[in-house]
Amino acid sequence: MAAQYIDFETLKYFLYDLHGLEDVLEQERFVDHDKESLDLFLESVKEFSDRELFPYFKEMDEKPAYHKDGAVHVHEQVGVMMKKGGEMGLISGTFDYDDGGLQLPMMVYTASAFIQDAANNHLPGYVGLTLGSAELIIHFANEELKSTYVPKMLSGDWGGTMCLTEPQAGSSLSDVVTKATPTDEGYYKISGQKIFISGGDHQYADNFVHLVLARIEGAPAGTKGISLFVVPKKRPDGSGGLTPNDVTTVADFQKLGQRGYCTTHLGFGDTDDCRGWLVGEAHQGLKYMFLMMNGARIAVGRGAAAIATAAYHASLQYAKERPQGRKLTSAGKKDLDQGQTLIINHPDVRRMLLLQKTISEGSLSLVLLASKYYDLKETVKDPKEKEKYSLLLELIIPMVKTYPSDMGAHAVSNGLQVLGGYGFCTDFILQQYYRDIRIFPIYEGTTGIQSLDLLGRKLIMENGKALEYLTAEVMQTIQNASNYDELRPYAGKLGEKLQLAQKVITFLTGFAQKGDFERFLADATPFMEFLSTITMSWLWLDIGTHAKKTLVTGQKTYSEDFYESKIHAMKFYFKYELPKVNGLAEILTDEESLTITGEKEIFH
Repeated sequence: MAAQYIDFETLKYFLYDLHGLEDVLEQERFVDHDKESLDLFLESVKEFSDRELFPYFKEMDEKPAYHKDGAVHVHEQVGVMMKKGGEMGLISGTFDYDDGGLQLPMMVYTASAFIQDAANNHLPGYVGLTLGSAELIIHFANEELKSTYVPKMLSGDWGGTMCLTEPQAGSSLSDVVTKATPTDEGYYKISGQKIFISGGDHQYADNFVHLVLARIEGAPAGTKGISLFVVPKKRPDGSGGLTPNDVTTVADFQKLGQRGYCTTHLGFGDTDDCRGWLVGEAHQGLKYMFLMMNGARIAVGRGAAAIATAAYHASLQYAKERPQGRKLTSAGKKDLDQGQTLIINHPDVRRMLLLQKTISEGSLSLVLLASKYYDLKETVKDPKEKEKYSLLLELIIPMVKTYPSDMGAHAVSNGLQVLGGYGFCTDFILQQYYRDIRIFPIYEGTTGIQSLDLLGRKLIMENGKALEYLTAEVMQTIQNASNYDELRPYAGKLGEKLQLAQKVITFLTGFAQKGDFERFLADATPFMEFLSTITMSWLWLDIGTHAKKTLVTGQKTYSEDFYESKIHAMKFYFKYELPKVNGLAEILTDEESLTITGEKEIFH
């Protein structure tokens, strides 16, 4: 039997029926693709994941990446991932034909990467980071750099990384001190250190192309003075060979989870012979990097959604097989004459499983929607439509990265609880999913940073225009749901929460209007949870409405139970999750401030 770590039917239902991939395929860029060919692609990715990813998931945790003699050693499946990733278009998929790509929609790439992430989240990052760094070179570097580095990266022969973080800087990129000194020979001498570099070194790539943020001597202070450089581990020697480029692998971090996905500490220029080539214009490095960040943040949300999904299926399988206890009789007592019942029959276990289902499937819907906005903003011709999808994407991106990560970890925790004591033991896989997902609220800007971005930038950008677009989308779903008696009460509840959101936003933006920005942003993280929960309720109402419409019209692709299960999950989310926004609203509109630094020291 094929490995059960995702529900392929739900993935295809969300991709085609719910989010309308075929609307995206109507765009000129994707004219060569159709549903049948893309189905074949996704099925080949699933078959590859079943064979080469999922069987090695536990083993990669038990035999983690390690540093020895100046190099990082990783599991042999990393070599398979790089080679097959190149052959199957898992690195180049979304790129232009002219750049060696397949011009796949981001929606399809996201779906394919979701399958891989769910099968084994330790492996897709190696090709994902190579894709991201190649994308930066394609978009912003000159033709010489593109022709020198990109083909070998897209084939999987060379790896790629993005080097932002430094030991003293963390998330504060304005404090980057890695130095770039110009020479007369067209390159810069690079010196400094970078930490937490995912996929930064291993034995299964002939070379690594590091995209490094550094400061040219004399550059302005802060983020305005940061430039982007191509810094290979080995540089071309001019005669078809490669020579060492004074890039040192200092260490590999030993981690709580994702132990098979190496995370390196790199040194540049220890012997003053590290050469880097400027990408684009000087002092524009952070701007270039952040233009790619939407894709990176979709990828983090996607990865977290995938782990939560795999954990759900593992705990669901256990609950269907594990007998324990007995069902209560009508008298409220256990009938000891009856045999033990499977734990999936206990209401509290069902509650935990439904929580996992609604968080994981809702998160998948969210990342696919973001991918659709990404595709349409890039391809639609109408300026008004382009603006709409661009602003919608900008607004939801912090939630796309954060909700699957934070709530995914909560979902996996509930999955572990379903197994009870066994969930805490290494004999069962839930404890590994629990450890693996914990990094996702930290990747690509922590929850706190994403929350500041959502409240402090995205919500108020262009005088709240993005929020107007999102509100219109939600209202359309409420209107559609109101056509069905069964769904009308849920549409009403979501409408009430929209009004509550307006009240909360008005309260908080009042501080910004008075210039009290610290108070405005002090509770950005509770606000993230507040708005994300409302957004997810919208997505679940949309899922429920689509499922109900399908049942009413009888135009079913899947079984009746499939659609009924989606409606049931929607109702669960509205009962158990949506009401939490009332408490969050109370927190957010409380006048008292308890977290801003004052005259008295409160920590002793």
